[in-house]
Amino acid sequence: MARLIVLGGGVAGHTTATFAAKWLGSEHEVVVVTPNAKWNWIPSNIWVGVGQMTKEDVTFDLAPVYEKGGITYKQAKAVSLNPEGNADSDTPFVTIEYTGQGKEGQTEDMTYDYVVNATGPKLNFGATPGLGEDSNLGDYTVSVCTADHAVHANEELKKSIEKMKAGERQKFLIGTGHGMCTCQGAAFEYIFNIEHELNKAGVRDMADMKWISNESFLGDFGMGGLHMKVGGYVVSSKIFAESLYAERGVEWLIGAHVEKVEEGKLSYELLDGSKGEEEFDFSMLIPPFAGVGLKAFDKAGEDITSTVFAPNGFMKVDANYNAGAYENWKAADWPRTYQNPTYSNMFAAGIAFAPPHLISKPMSSPNGTPINPTPPRTGMPAGIIGKAVAHSVTSLIKEGANAHLHEASMAEMGAACVASAGKGLTDGTAAAMTVFPVKKRAQSF
Repeated sequence: MARLIVLGGGVAGHTTATFAAKWLGSEHEVVVVTPNAKWNWIPSNIWVGVGQMTKEDVTFDLAPVYEKGGITYKQAKAVSLNPEGNADSDTPFVTIEYTGQGKEGQTEDMTYDYVVNATGPKLNFGATPGLGEDSNLGDYTVSVCTADHAVHANEELKKSIEKMKAGERQKFLIGTGHGMCTCQGAAFEYIFNIEHELNKAGVRDMADMKWISNESFLGDFGMGGLHMKVGGYVVSSKIFAESLYAERGVEWLIGAHVEKVEEGKLSYELLDGSKGEEEFDFSMLIPPFAGVGLKAFDKAGEDITSTVFAPNGFMKVDANYNAGAYENWKAADWPRTYQNPTYSNMFAAGIAFAPPHLISKPMSSPNGTPINPTPPRTGMPAGIIGKAVAHSVTSLIKEGANAHLHEASMAEMGAACVASAGKGLTDGTAAAMTVFPVKKRAQSF
């Protein structure tokens, strides 16, 4: 019997585990290690954040799902990997620390034949002093990154709406909270859902709304932009976004790195090197992402984290990390199998894999501050990659080390997204976007 351990139970991890369990059957063991007791459909947190869904609408218990699927479930977080085993055994293992199931704080070493890192990101609020939830450096903004965060965001939004109804004008500032953030799309959806809700509440005329982002142009979305068909015409996402923001009365400040957040205001630096401040009454800023902090050790117990993981904490895979200058970047730099180059029984999926470089053009201010979106790896691409990795591991277990590895390059895959601009059966709006490929072959937009 072979054991596959999947670290993480988000879109990529859940997809990997469920397909692998289906294809491997009861002859082999699939284990999911995730610190969460519930699964969260994160895209719908946007609607929780404006009161159009509840936390219960976007989450479900993991234990019964995995029990039904024949998957071993460990409510725990992965702490470290020993891909060579240790002095006592050559069998690789992962050390986990329980966060639930009545074993909180206990650790366990779990041996594996294959491991898939699908831990997703660490929400790195601490990268910007004073930013949002759980930063320990202040809590002046809200977040929609988790279901609980979104519940809090809705509570604060309700307070702002009540103030407007009482005649107190409010300023809303939504976007990214650092110069190297991704997930501009989530903030994009949130600002327009708020604008929609303010209209429904009859207080839109009491609100000033502003977008702040690290994008060099509106509609970059971390992909260097895209093209869309609107009303029978093909337009760039830049024109689409600028038109939508103007139509909805939303101002914008782009090419911005948020340096610090304080009560009711933030400080920023722009791509031209200038600095300024923005005041707000309500703000939701997406934090930057980092790897979750997994460590790796060799057989002798020496730290080999830098061998297995990139400096940002994401796992190295079959990508070209030595592409050099922007002019040398190619579609072929992007990974195809998501297999770790040092340890062939290790894979990464979804946000957990380290991209070879940006997709958007790298930019920095004259002060040397990087201000550019990092590559999105969420949603549909995460699911596609998770399924491909499950295929590969299944083949390796059933056919041996020379089995064919399945491929899912972001330079060749398409992805679909429905971006909500306001929820409602008769008055809601959305943009359905299909991108092919996710990573364009040409860098320039």
